[in-house]
Amino acid sequence: MWNRVLIGLFATICVSLASVQIQAQQSGPKRSMFVADYQKKLAAVIDADNNPRWTISIRDIHDAQPLPSGGWLVQTSFGNVVELDAQGKEVWRFDAGKTDAGGPIEIHAFRRLPNGLTMIAQSGAARIIEVDKDKKIVHSIPLTVPNPDPHRDTRLVRPTPNGNYLVAHEALGLAREYDRTGKIVWEYNVGSKLYAAVRLANGNTLIGAGDGHKVVEVNPSKEIVWELKQGDIPGVTLAWITMVERLDNGNTWVVNCHGGPENPQILEVTPEKKLVWSFKDFERFGNALPVAVPLNP
Repeated sequence: MWNRVLIGLFATICVSLASVQIQAQQSGPKRSMFVADYQKKLAAVIDADNNPRWTISIRDIHDAQPLPSGGWLVQTSFGNVVELDAQGKEVWRFDAGKTDAGGPIEIHAFRRLPNGLTMIAQSGAARIIEVDKDKKIVHSIPLTVPNPDPHRDTRLVRPTPNGNYLVAHEALGLAREYDRTGKIVWEYNVGSKLYAAVRLANGNTLIGAGDGHKVVEVNPSKEIVWELKQGDIPGVTLAWITMVERLDNGNTWVVNCHGGPENPQILEVTPEKKLVWSFKDFERFGNALPVAVPLNP
């Protein structure tokens, strides 16, 4: 009898250990990060050993930002922006509301600015607003969108060093830089839907090309100076490319959404296009993981 009990207990432990092994796989040096997936309805900060520091339930999410206080700007749906403290507790919220005509607004991008204001891109209203802590709009920038759509006007929007904004227009397939009056001062036609456009320290623009299945870096003259495309990484399918970031070590962080359980959800790639780190966790997170932000261990 005791043998059967011990064998059963051993089998249970083995299954538990196996599930932990399957749950989160980091190849390469371990790191902590923020990860959010709207299939499993979960956002979390996880440490280098894949243990959660905190988690929250979400419905939808397309952006997130760590704050100097240790807190975060996140969202639990496309209808809000939420500030969390370092323990994951909500301390501030901005709700999207409706357009002047009563139509819906969705939020797909936001950023806490150095001056304390919060930038929010309002898709459907086709504008960028900057709001203070009391949620008062102190500046508004119109976006050039022929047929505003609450879900397709924008994906990520990022400030540039000169005070302008770089906007990823998903439906238009355009990365555009707007000045503070709404004038378009630069644009690049990606040739596909896109999710992210980030201005690099060297003045180039790094673009996550959505359903174009690639990452491109273009210079101010719109010439491609670096590209990660389908087939460049053996054994990895590039699916819907969402967030991209140039890391301090010169490598590129790539979020590979909708790639299926046979592919990593996050990649780190060298300038020579060598895969040096990846993350895959289809137990806690699913096939709709568009938001991942690297953190210091």
